[in-house]
Amino acid sequence: MSAMLISRLAASAIALATLAVTAFAETGHPHWTYTGNEGPEHWGALSKDFAACNGNQQSPVNITKAHKAENGALALKWTPFAPKVLNNGHTIQAAAVPGNVTTFAGKDYALQQVHFHHLSEHAIDGKHAPMEAHFVSQDKDGKLLVLGVLIDEGTANSEIAKLWEVAPQSPGEAMATETIDFAKLVPTASKFYRYSGSLTTPPCSEIVDWVLFADPITASKEQIEAFAKLYPANNRPVQALHDRTIVLGR
Repeated sequence: MSAMLISRLAASAIALATLAVTAFAETGHPHWTYTGNEGPEHWGALSKDFAACNGNQQSPVNITKAHKAENGALALKWTPFAPKVLNNGHTIQAAAVPGNVTTFAGKDYALQQVHFHHLSEHAIDGKHAPMEAHFVSQDKDGKLLVLGVLIDEGTANSEIAKLWEVAPQSPGEAMATETIDFAKLVPTASKFYRYSGSLTTPPCSEIVDWVLFADPITASKEQIEAFAKLYPANNRPVQALHDRTIVLGR
């Protein structure tokens, strides 16, 4: 091997190492997974930035009882759009476009993204649904409102079909070829559970008002299996409720 070739290989190695360090610095977080030594039980120890993963207001939770009360008005001011669909190595995620607003209890939140879990992350009386969709919205102060929708096996879902059609089968992104009406994935006539919690992935920040709908939507067996093929288990185990109160109402 010539000295010139060795020099070029060395330069390439240095460049790749620099890119890796830059990527790490930009994310500021170590790698995490749903299994093994980087799985949920270890998230809090992977980085000081993940310390909240060991907190007392973590999500998801198992809902076994709830206080019945009015939960505040929920309005989805969303219009259909063709999203960028991302396989980020942890889930399939659709990015929202500006102008879609979720209003809850008199406060406006800008819809940020929609993503999916298999099995469901939340459980009701210990029972998990085959999947769960999370609709993440953010207010002007950075507080998050996440709508959780359980997905049971049943009739095929036309809006999910549009997402799955373009969803990358490995990490990467693609543009949807059709507009998707995400409001059709939310059972707004349903009662819902509300509680204070966290992100269900690192850094597990405890900045989330959760709304989990009591009634599920459906997807076909084939649609559920298509997602499970990519992500067999990307659901965080349920966390202790501690002294939090869950409210059930409309």
